Amino acid sequence: MKGAVFPALCALALAACDAPRQSMPISTEAPAVQSRAVSSAALFGPPRPFAPARSNAQIAQDILELGFRLESGREIPQFSRFEGPVSLRLSGDVPPLAATETDRLITRLRSEARLDVRRSDAAANIVVEFVPRAQMRRMVPDAACFVIPNVSSWAEFRANPRGAHLDWTQVVTREKVLVVTPSDTNVQEMRDCLHEEVTQALGPLNDLFRIGETIWNDDNFQTSATGFDMLALRVWYHPDLRPGMSREDVAARLPAILAQLNPRGQGRSAVPLDPVPTPMVWNVAIENALGSSSRRRGFNFAQDALRIAVAEDWRDERMAFSLFLAARYAPPGEGEQALNALVSAAAIYANRPGGEVPRAHVELHLAAQALGAGQYPLVLRLTDAAMGPARRTENGALLSSLMLLRAQALERMDRQAEAEQLRRDAVPFAIFGFGSEEAAANRRAEIAALIRE
Repeated sequence: MKGAVFPALCALALAACDAPRQSMPISTEAPAVQSRAVSSAALFGPPRPFAPARSNAQIAQDILELGFRLESGREIPQFSRFEGPVSLRLSGDVPPLAATETDRLITRLRSEARLDVRRSDAAANIVVEFVPRAQMRRMVPDAACFVIPNVSSWAEFRANPRGAHLDWTQVVTREKVLVVTPSDTNVQEMRDCLHEEVTQALGPLNDLFRIGETIWNDDNFQTSATGFDMLALRVWYHPDLRPGMSREDVAARLPAILAQLNPRGQGRSAVPLDPVPTPMVWNVAIENALGSSSRRRGFNFAQDALRIAVAEDWRDERMAFSLFLAARYAPPGEGEQALNALVSAAAIYANRPGGEVPRAHVELHLAAQALGAGQYPLVLRLTDAAMGPARRTENGALLSSLMLLRAQALERMDRQAEAEQLRRDAVPFAIFGFGSEEAAANRRAEIAALIRE
C-alpha cells in the first residue's frame, strides 16, 4: 500500500547555509485533467530500469520478508499468487493517460517479469478502480492508493469494509483483487500507484524501508517498478513455487531459482545480509514524522527514528532515511547538523545496491542548500549527478526540480541562454510530475526564491 505521498521534493531549503526556509510539497490535490500532460513513454522513451544490484542471498531474504509479512507486522502463513493467465480491467472515473500507462506497465510485466498479464474490458482478476480522493480518504485516511483481495469493485468493498474475506493472511490462490487509486491526481502519481499496487496485487504485499532499489518502499523515492521488482515477480511465478507453500518451503527453493534467473547475483553472495526485521517502533517513528503537521513534531519523530537507527547500528537505507528526515525537519539554527546529516545520508546511499535514486533525492536537497548559499558550481555538479537517475527512473517531479535548480544557478553565472533553454525543457516534466502548468510555474518560482539577494 502506498502511504500518503511522501513529499520527497519538499522543504528544498533546509536549515544549512541559512538559506530561506521554503516548504515545497508535491501537491496531492492536483486537478484530474492536466493541461499539456503527456505519457511517461512520450517523455522518457523506452523503459531503462536499473538492474538489481543485490546479491542473490540478499534477494532471497528480501523476498521472504516482502512476501510473508504485511505492513502491519502480521505474518502471512502461506505463499499466495494467481495461477494461470491474469486479466486486468480499469474501472471508475478513469483519468486521461491511465490506459496508456497501464498498457506500458503490462508490456513491462510481460517482457521483464515474463508474466501472462493482459488488459480486458470484461470481468478480470485485477480491477483497478479510480475513485475521487475525498471518497478514498473517508474510508482509508492514510493511503494514497491500496490493494485488497476478494472484491472487484469499490462498492463491494464499501459494503463490507471489515469483512473476513479481505484478510490477506487467509488468501492461498488469488482469484480477484481490487486496486483502489485516486481519479483526481497528476499523471506521475497515477502512474506510481499503478506500478506499486498492481505489482503488489500480483506478488509480495509488504513494503520495506531497508531496500532502496524497490518501489515497495514507503520512502517513495522509487516511483516506477524497478529491475529488482521485476526479478522478484519473476521469482514469485516460478514453476517451482506453488500457492500454499510455507515460508520454509519457499526459502528452500529460492537459492536455485535465483541462480537460474539472476546468475549475476551469485557472485555477490559474500556481501553481509541486512539485519532484519525492522523494529516496529522505528516504523512508527518514521510514519509519524512523515505524517506530522508541523516541523517541530516532524523533527522530534525523526530524531526518535535516528536514535533507534544508531542503537541498532544500521548501515543501510534505514539509517540513511533517518538522517534524511532529521535534516528535512531540522529547525532554524541547526543548519550545520542538517547539512552533515544530508552528506552522511548521501554517502550511505552511494555504497548501497541500487542507491543511485535515493541519493539523487538527497542531492536535490544539497543542491538547494548550495543554491541558497551562492555556491553555483556546486549546484551544477550535484544536479548533473542526480539528473541521470531521475530521468532513467521516469520521475518528472524530481527531474524538473533538478533542472530548475540548475537553470537558476546558470542564470546567476551569467549563462542566461542556457538557463532559459533548460527552463523550457523542464516544463513537460514538471507538468507530468506536479499536475498542471500553474503548478509547474509555482515550482519555478519557489526555486527562484531560494536565492538570497
